[in-house]
Amino acid sequence: MIAVVKNTATEEQLSHFVKWIEDRGYKTNVSPGDEETIVGIIGDTSKIDPFLLESMDIIERVQRVTEPFKKANRKFHPEDTVVDCGHGVLIGGGHFQVMAGPCSVEGDNLFTIARACKEAGATILRGGAYKPRTSPYTSQGMGERGLDLLKEASAELDMPVVTEVMDPRDVQLFVDKQIDIMQIGARNAQNFPLLREAGKTGIPVLLKRGMSETIDEFLMAAEYIMSEGNQNVILCERGIRTFETRTRNTFDVNAIPVLHHLTHLPVVGDPSHSTGYTRYVRPAAYAATAAGADGLEIEVHNCPSQAWSDGAQALTPEMFSDAMRRIALIREAVTADIQEA
Repeated sequence: MIAVVKNTATEEQLSHFVKWIEDRGYKTNVSPGDEETIVGIIGDTSKIDPFLLESMDIIERVQRVTEPFKKANRKFHPEDTVVDCGHGVLIGGGHFQVMAGPCSVEGDNLFTIARACKEAGATILRGGAYKPRTSPYTSQGMGERGLDLLKEASAELDMPVVTEVMDPRDVQLFVDKQIDIMQIGARNAQNFPLLREAGKTGIPVLLKRGMSETIDEFLMAAEYIMSEGNQNVILCERGIRTFETRTRNTFDVNAIPVLHHLTHLPVVGDPSHSTGYTRYVRPAAYAATAAGADGLEIEVHNCPSQAWSDGAQALTPEMFSDAMRRIALIREAVTADIQEA
């Protein structure tokens, strides 16, 4: 349930109303806006009489919310959330960012790749130190040493880094290493202990959609993180598993505008894992940009044939630079304020 507070209400009146609700055993989520303030009421609101609330002087109107996700719901928080990723980089609410780098951190070549990505316009460095792989016999990543290399590159280039955490027991390590953005991958999208642990940190979380998750399930995964107090969640559409075999996954570009309709959280697209093949990455990136994504996550490697993982879907620095120029043109087109004649 949401209660829309009149813009004439004072801070004291609002505080009194929130306390009145919480004293009855409910949780609240207060979202102040330019035009109105919304108080989200979380719990079994079937016992609340909406007419009683509307009779209060400061309440404009009351609306029941049927979706199970509350904190991620745009009805509770009409304005876009802007997530501070560190190093002055914001995402959401009109701030568009590109995360780029190798699938796996492999060593000192990370610095060569990172410099090329930044020169082309990337604002966030991506790279995997811990890798969830289908086969236990393939590279599992460098582990803690990979985190150290990412932070070295971050310091040199003044860029935030995003890297994947796989185990709830490793979350504190990521906090200690001051990782800017923790990524939770598709295979862990419904690892609820991990989601809860990440939610306790306050560190921005890039949450990828599970391979077979519906959009509602995806938002409920975000709700797990947010329910622990962490509102800094970035959603990532990375393709879902379908019957199609010509691409690695099926890029659900529809999900980008749907998510923007349902939630206030930033939404980014991952054209690399969506398609699985270098030749398709750039067109998918353009589609995500045109669909209104708040950012992209793209794999870049200076020698894809030698990459430890996912070389088949990595762009070379030259390809990435070309893609960034075209992405800028698309962004300009979709965000332009067109005046009618």
